[in-house]
Amino acid sequence: MEKEYKEEILEKCLPIYLEEDLKKLKEGIKNKVSYLDCLINELQGSVNSAFVDGDITEEQCDYFYRKYIYGGLI
Repeated sequence: MEKEYKEEILEKCLPIYLEEDLKKLKEGIKNKVSYLDCLINELQGSVNSAFVDGDITEEQCDYFYRKYIYGGLI
């Protein structure tokens, strides 16, 4: 059974750098930019840093990987 995520909760109270990278990726998706891979890589680095620093939970980390980094974009 696939895990259900609550976007309105998991994308809140993020470190500013992660919030900014997420915003840039969402705008890139919306505008269909050709450098989405770069935006995804930036988000991945921010997610990793935030998780290692204890600024986001394991559940949030998993959510970002599934939704944005591993190509789900669900």
